[in-house]
Amino acid sequence: VVEQGLQLKKVGNEIVSTLAGREIHPINVRVGGFYRVPKRSEFDALAERLKWAADAAEEMIDFVAKFDFPDFEQDYELVSLLHPDEYPMNEGRIVSNRGLDIHAEQFGEHFREEHVERSSALHCRLIERGHYMVGPLARYSLNFSKLTPRAQAAARRAGLGETCFNPFRSIVVRGVEVLYACEEALRVIENYERPEAPFVEVEPRAGTGHAATEAPRGMLYHRYEIDAEGIIQLAQIVPPTSQNQGRIEDDLRAFIEPRMHLDDEKLQWQCEQAIRNYDPCISCSAHFLKLHVDRS
Repeated sequence: VVEQGLQLKKVGNEIVSTLAGREIHPINVRVGGFYRVPKRSEFDALAERLKWAADAAEEMIDFVAKFDFPDFEQDYELVSLLHPDEYPMNEGRIVSNRGLDIHAEQFGEHFREEHVERSSALHCRLIERGHYMVGPLARYSLNFSKLTPRAQAAARRAGLGETCFNPFRSIVVRGVEVLYACEEALRVIENYERPEAPFVEVEPRAGTGHAATEAPRGMLYHRYEIDAEGIIQLAQIVPPTSQNQGRIEDDLRAFIEPRMHLDDEKLQWQCEQAIRNYDPCISCSAHFLKLHVDRS
């Protein structure tokens, strides 16, 4: 299973490197497009690898679905992009399961980042209602109908409904998204026609731009103010870890109390799992919890 997971990661890295120049911190992307776009033959060479990856992802879903998951569901406000025609990644409106439906440029009217006394990390909240969740559970629950039939069938076989509110099952949902990504990549390759030019010329002008995309961890918001020469004067990036920070803490408060009978080591282990459900960025996932229990 571990070997299969590593091979899946390798396939993903090959695809990113083919288009972006390298696996991490891409160097082939530029304003208006790419410095170079691959030939059709370069993508075709990856198709068989992707077919294997889709089968492997389906096997992984079946495997992780058998894990022993804690019985833990919360009344989350789920926030993600919603696209009329496809599972969200790079376009769409920002929506929630409680009626939020806005364009990215309205983000600042509904969301606010705040400093909290105990932390150097910003916490983002919905101005109207407080903490919320972004990430695979939000995307899945708000966009189940946009998944391919194969991905939907795999989800149902794994015991998922059309929504999921147990963060411990996010590993299953992530598997469903990997299967969908493999199928989508195959669809893109099948329809790929190399453009005549790798980019379009862009003349700089002053303005403010807003965008929201879906990173694996969840929705990512960007806002940039640019002057007439194209120089960025102000940048705001609200990453998914910042948006989930308050929700992680809420989960811990609800999760710990019924488990106070556990010894400290087991309680810390389960609390670490509760945090890692959100796949926080590396500093938060590796050095994040010192547990001191007062049972008095």
